[in-house]
Order: sequence, then structure tokens, then C-alpha cells
Amino acid sequence: MMLLILEKVSLARQLDLVFRELKEELAHLTSGTVFVQIRNNMVGKFGVRHFPLESRGSELKKADRGLTESHQHSFRQTALESLKLKKWSHGEIQFEFAMRQNLLCTSVTFESNYNMANLVNPDKNGKTD
Repeated sequence: MMLLILEKVSLARQLDLVFRELKEELAHLTSGTVFVQIRNNMVGKFGVRHFPLESRGSELKKADRGLTESHQHSFRQTALESLKLKKWSHGEIQFEFAMRQNLLCTSVTFESNYNMANLVNPDKNGKTD
């Protein structure tokens, strides 16, 4: 049932939902990587990779605060804008972020995935995936 619903939702809207779901977690992080795995232009697994502790010299400490509403809005807009550059249907997008002097710095990495079985065993219509 949920799969049928997602098939009708654009990838941009799905990505927006991902960032809304991660809102609370991002509010406690100052750096990390949001990852989104995509298959048939539908979001599957997603989450955040991050270091929960930072060190300054020999002192370990947790981040006091993370991304503000404004930072999260900007981050989400960057992620949505990056979709215009995606040219594949299967893969992963990684959105790296870090706060530097109260300025949000981001970068985007695309990873496309292909399946060799689809190349040697095309479907009934002669198309490959």
C-alpha cells in the first residue's frame, strides 16, 4: 500500500519529507552527511552519518546546538535544487554539511548504481533497467 502511495509522489517531495523527518536530529548536529538511497526514483533507506562527539585537543564534547531552522531550510533547498542535476534512477545521494563560523557549508555527491543482470537479461520488452 505504501509503495503505491510513494509511486505517485515526486522525488523532490520525497526528499522534502526526508529532511522533515530528520529535522530533530539535524537540530543537534553541526556536521555530518545526510544519505538518501534511491531505486526507481523512489527513496528507500535514508539517514544521517555523523560523529556524535567532537574533540578540541584532548577534550571531548558534544555539540551544544545544531542546525537552526534557517540553516535547515537552506540545506533542504540545496538538496532539492541538486535533484535537477541527477540523471539516473538508481543510486545514492550524499549531502555533506558542516557549520563553519556560523555559516552552513554543504556539498553533494551522486552515486549511480547499475545491475549487470539487467544488461545481460533484458526484460520482456527488450528494455534494460
